[in-house]
Amino acid sequence: MRAFLAAALRHRTSALGVALTAASSVVFLALVGLELVGLFQSPYSGIVVFVMLPIMIVVGLLLIPVGMWGARRKEPMKAADTRPALLFVGGATIAYIALLSFASYGAVEYSESGQFCGQSCHVMEPQFLAHRSGLHGRVTCVACHVEPGAHGFFKAKLNGTRQLALVMTGGYPKPIPSPPQIGAPNVHTSCEQCHWPDRFIGDVIKVVHEYADDEPNTETKTTLRMHVGGPISGTSSGVGIHWHMNRSNKVEYVALDPTLEQIPYVRVSTPDGGVREYVAEGSSARDFTGKPVRHMVCTDCHNRPAHRFGTTAERSVDAALGAGQMSVRLPFVRREAVRALKVAYPTQTAAVDGIGNTMRAALQPRAGRESADALQQAIAVTQNIYRTSVFPEMKIDWGTYNYQIGHVTTPGCFRCHDGTHTSREGKVIGQDCESCHSIE
Repeated sequence: MRAFLAAALRHRTSALGVALTAASSVVFLALVGLELVGLFQSPYSGIVVFVMLPIMIVVGLLLIPVGMWGARRKEPMKAADTRPALLFVGGATIAYIALLSFASYGAVEYSESGQFCGQSCHVMEPQFLAHRSGLHGRVTCVACHVEPGAHGFFKAKLNGTRQLALVMTGGYPKPIPSPPQIGAPNVHTSCEQCHWPDRFIGDVIKVVHEYADDEPNTETKTTLRMHVGGPISGTSSGVGIHWHMNRSNKVEYVALDPTLEQIPYVRVSTPDGGVREYVAEGSSARDFTGKPVRHMVCTDCHNRPAHRFGTTAERSVDAALGAGQMSVRLPFVRREAVRALKVAYPTQTAAVDGIGNTMRAALQPRAGRESADALQQAIAVTQNIYRTSVFPEMKIDWGTYNYQIGHVTTPGCFRCHDGTHTSREGKVIGQDCESCHSIE
């Protein structure tokens, strides 16, 4: 080590490399220890520990031979000093390879965490919050957004590098678009680990709560028997909504817009070789010829399974009232909550203050002392609805992201089941409500 230090410190460049490598290594090992015991809660800690410090170590290691080479050109080392220095460099190289391998593993693991995807990258905060509060909150981001295998890994990292450049230069779009291809590569490798399309589900009961803007918040309750059904495995037949996922059949379509709402052409292929093509009224072959043909998968209907935002203020408040999160005994609470949510606030901070002040001023005179806690809870729930649905800084408002399940706020099922898609044989893609649900 003495011979190595003597050789390294002969030149400023190598001396700087030794100092940078030694200091970065000590700090790295110390911070790794603190990370392992869970003392770091910041989303940026992983960037410092597993990215920035290893880069500094590598830079320091590169500076050492550069400086030693420059010093050797000026004054060659004695043979007696060269051998010990080389032995030390060889041993140190092996040790640092192990250290950097550990750092690389930590960097990969950190870069695939929800903390990195959603919190260290501030532009993805809306998606992170929607994911965390949704049904897939425990499913990792990479499970759906990264294709399996080495190809998918490198493709994701290259795409991430491009996204990092956009964030650093401020060139990212607002709102962040949702390309139709997101999730499609992983439908079979990720979604189907939990959701088995061959399973026959049958009927599912769904209750829809709606409330009026009157003083008692009059409730209208609609009970739907959803005919989810499913394929009859091994055959081309099936019933209900999940008939579309029958592996024995193949449903394809052409969409004219990125949101996949304008569908002029549908093609259904059956195992016996039969093919039936449907064209929407007012469309012709020239409208879709040459356009990409998409194979229908789960995400064509469940297009926002993990990042759901409120579609309308009314539906979000009705859902909260129906779940008992807000008391219907507060006079006009539905009306005032919706009114407060639909104000165009400049920031979320302003929204939180504005919602609280607006609802308090409108409801407190009627609430009475006994409803003070209920009023405070209603305000908190309404503020949370806004926090997870509207992001003014990212230009995300009610209905910015469409959701194709159903047909209330978006075309949804009616993209194809509109009664106008007709085949040459005169068959029509029907619009029979009872095929999907019945009202009880």
